[in-house]
Amino acid sequence: MHITLHRAGRGSRESRGAADQHDSSVKMANPLRAEVVRLYKNLLYLGRDYPKGGDYFKERLRVAFTKNKSVQDPERIKELIARGEYVARELEALYYLRKYRAMKKRYYNE
Repeated sequence: MHITLHRAGRGSRESRGAADQHDSSVKMANPLRAEVVRLYKNLLYLGRDYPKGGDYFKERLRVAFTKNKSVQDPERIKELIARGEYVARELEALYYLRKYRAMKKRYYNE
């Protein structure tokens, strides 16, 4: 992203206004971007304890997000976010179940 400003000195009101206007148009074009980044970070955090290993999960996560990076339709992006949140909930359930089984083994001889 390169901005060329004519007749506006560095730090002048005109240059700041043009830069602010450019930044706001970028933010308005991607209102769901912050939500996607939050989901990616959350899944990355949850993937640390994945049964096949954190590196395995991290690579699969990267591939999945890269595959869908060109999606522009807001409704489709919302569907993908919902799917990612479902995966996050499933991972949390998997970890709770694993923790429960480990505790049960300690106290019961079955």
